[in-house]
Amino acid sequence: MNFSFTAEQNMLRKTVRAFVDKEIMPNIAMWDRKGTFDSKIYKQLANLGLMGVCIPEKYGGSGMDYNALAIVCEELERGDTAFRTAVSVHIGLNSLSLLQWGNEEQKRKYLVPQANGEKIGAFGLTEPAAGSDVVALQTTAVKDGDNYILNGQKTWISLCDIADYFLVFAYTGDRKEKHKAISAFIVERTWEGFSSVPTKGKLGIRAGNTGELFFDDVKIPKENLLGEEGEGFKIAMSALDNGRFTVAAGAVGLIQACIEASVKYCHERKTFGTEIGKHQLVQQMLAKMEAGYQMSRLLVYRAGEMKNQGVRNTRETSLAKWQACDFANQAADDAVQIHGAYGYSDEYPVERYLRNSKAPVIYEGTREIHTIMQAEYVLGFREDKMLNKMLPAWE
Repeated sequence: MNFSFTAEQNMLRKTVRAFVDKEIMPNIAMWDRKGTFDSKIYKQLANLGLMGVCIPEKYGGSGMDYNALAIVCEELERGDTAFRTAVSVHIGLNSLSLLQWGNEEQKRKYLVPQANGEKIGAFGLTEPAAGSDVVALQTTAVKDGDNYILNGQKTWISLCDIADYFLVFAYTGDRKEKHKAISAFIVERTWEGFSSVPTKGKLGIRAGNTGELFFDDVKIPKENLLGEEGEGFKIAMSALDNGRFTVAAGAVGLIQACIEASVKYCHERKTFGTEIGKHQLVQQMLAKMEAGYQMSRLLVYRAGEMKNQGVRNTRETSLAKWQACDFANQAADDAVQIHGAYGYSDEYPVERYLRNSKAPVIYEGTREIHTIMQAEYVLGFREDKMLNKMLPAWE
């Protein structure tokens, strides 16, 4: 495996980092307090080619590889988790699912405008009673002539009030068939019967838009069925592979942000006549951050290389997501500790890092779900097989 970055990837990292430093860093504290950010950021991301960074050029994207997507997520989360989350949902969960499972007509109609940034895509799987237990979802889509009639509710949906198109999962068959009766649909915001409501009072990622979706007899043309009836569970799991990859990459960026903030403070703050970076227990926390950063990065880019080769990577991506998010949560906790009482104030960014670090440990597979998955791989109870449709290998 080649662990070096190409000149193109290095330029991409430099470009995204400069964008974050100029457009996000000076404003994020204010946006976090207000609970929103300037929507022009999406247009700026599109102008940089980041809304379709790993989507083939023929579908409106930049045509870069999957590790380029990791670089974008890493650098955006260094600014704030809200921006990485937007790219995770738009590209990782939605656009890559269209690329993998969509027919040519669907790709031209929905993927192209998403990849070039004209439209924004989101993902609707989680429900009030269905999180880790996907087959517990209650949303239904009943066939009615040339349409499906969609009824139900989704919750904790990122970009709920912003996205134009949603990838929504619903039962189309007998619930006794469980995951074999779930299907996936492309739903447009403007359709009658669709509505969304934002969620307030979140612990973290306050600058990001999160909320609920409601479907009241929404009429979906049969052409908007993604894949075949009954393939929804497979589509959802493959989407989560891509989403988890971006979450893991973002966690690497959060660890880097914790390191940068802590190193700066260590050189500024003095106790007992010397800068606190000279104290061994402070050094211990920084060393743990660095170890977590390096290990997480290796796990992420290994999974990315497997994606580049068109190889199933559920096991590797699960491990990367689990470990990187745990390392990020610990790094943020240690960063607050290094800052002492100041770490408890939004005068410094580390309190935001700690708040933001908790959600990724929960969403797209909780720490506990990934622990079970990894144990089942080791025990031989779980095995990855190639899907009938895989993401195209990068060339």
